[in-house]
Amino acid sequence: MNDDIDNRDASDAEFFSAPPFNPAEALVQLRRALRAVTGLTERAHRFEWKGRQAVTLTIDGERLQARLARRPAASPEWESRSLKNGAEVRKFGDDVRQRVSRWNNADE
Repeated sequence: MNDDIDNRDASDAEFFSAPPFNPAEALVQLRRALRAVTGLTERAHRFEWKGRQAVTLTIDGERLQARLARRPAASPEWESRSLKNGAEVRKFGDDVRQRVSRWNNADE
């Protein structure tokens, strides 16, 4: 009887596991989300805030490499992140929204 429970638990774990991370799909979704952020403008593989680099995104193998400027500048100081799952991509998008909001509020 315990064998049936153990086998069911193993199959449930496989059934409910997250799909493998696809950095190309994550890049498309993240770019779409960042285009919706007020104040950001997309240029090639980067986003700008008032003409200054703010975010860059690239695919590196099985990961999405993202850089976020600490403060907008012609040559910004970057925070680099290696995003390897959907939760990290969503958190990065939230961090970008918060930071751009602060920049917009400080600029007013």
